[in-house]
Amino acid sequence: MERDAALERLLNATGFAAARRVPFPGDASTRRYERLFAGDRVAILMDAPRSNESPPCPPTASVEERLASGWNAISRLAASRVEGFVAVADHLSNLGLSTPFVHGVDAPAGYAVLEDLGDNLFTNAIAGGEDEIQLYCAAADVLAHVHGAPIPEVMPGPDGDWPLLDYDALALSANADLFVDWAPQHADGIKVSDAARARWERIRDGLIDQAMGMQRAFTIRDYHAENLLWLPDRDGVRRVGLLDFQDAVRGWPAWDFAMLLQDARRDVSPIAAEAAIARYLRRSEMDEGVFRHQLAILGAINALRIIGIFSRLVVRDGKARYTQFMPREWGHLSANLRHPELAEMRAFVSDIAAPYLEIAA
Repeated sequence: MERDAALERLLNATGFAAARRVPFPGDASTRRYERLFAGDRVAILMDAPRSNESPPCPPTASVEERLASGWNAISRLAASRVEGFVAVADHLSNLGLSTPFVHGVDAPAGYAVLEDLGDNLFTNAIAGGEDEIQLYCAAADVLAHVHGAPIPEVMPGPDGDWPLLDYDALALSANADLFVDWAPQHADGIKVSDAARARWERIRDGLIDQAMGMQRAFTIRDYHAENLLWLPDRDGVRRVGLLDFQDAVRGWPAWDFAMLLQDARRDVSPIAAEAAIARYLRRSEMDEGVFRHQLAILGAINALRIIGIFSRLVVRDGKARYTQFMPREWGHLSANLRHPELAEMRAFVSDIAAPYLEIAA
């Protein structure tokens, strides 16, 4: 009843009290979205009750406290908090980027009324005939712009300052471990013995040690074609509309590129991927060898994470549709593991899951 009253107040305050409400299809998150139609005005309602998820990570939490608090604290996720979305949206907007304007928010209740940027996701735009190379180069321009800006420690939000946390060793290891925890439960023939688990942890820690020494940047984190909108009527970096960025962290430039170019849901053409990398290197002046090395390391960790997450979504949550993305993600993992620095991890994955790696090669 309290949330119902809060929503009524918010819709009244934003002029959408009498709006027609049309739900969006569900996704992998705990959030719900509705499109609001009020005359010639259209907006998006974000519905994210705080009770739906474990709490986000306090900036000063110890490893032990994070382990006790749950997955969001361990992984440094925003727990779908609307205040995190609004704080990061304001930061990115202040950098001159296109994020949804916030018409109104009730952070404690978990509601926000947002600008509707439309349905022209990169996936849809490219399928409709837009130039894939142009769109991915534009996405690379956004990343060069974000990564080149000063990294804030906190961002002002509607419920106090929102911290930008480090994507640290605990978060990386817990996410990588999803692969050995869940892939065996989903894929026939994958077995992880105690000895294999010990070997995994040694190799995993070696990769994470490398990541910890890499240059940091503001990292959007979930930067891929189904979270990016093409807005051709806007100029420059504002042609790319940004969605689903509340989990931003102090991470690495190559993480955002792994998400963008090694997309689980669509095949990015090699020519578009190389054009985006060249564009980013030119704009950021980052050394190409360093960048490609970091992309392989972080790309491999990310691919392992995604295979684990999709396995968990299928096995635990009954979301069978994520099985269709597995072959592509195994392909991304196989490609990353060809880098010389990843020989040990490639040998490990080959030993426990050879058929999947061979098919993907």
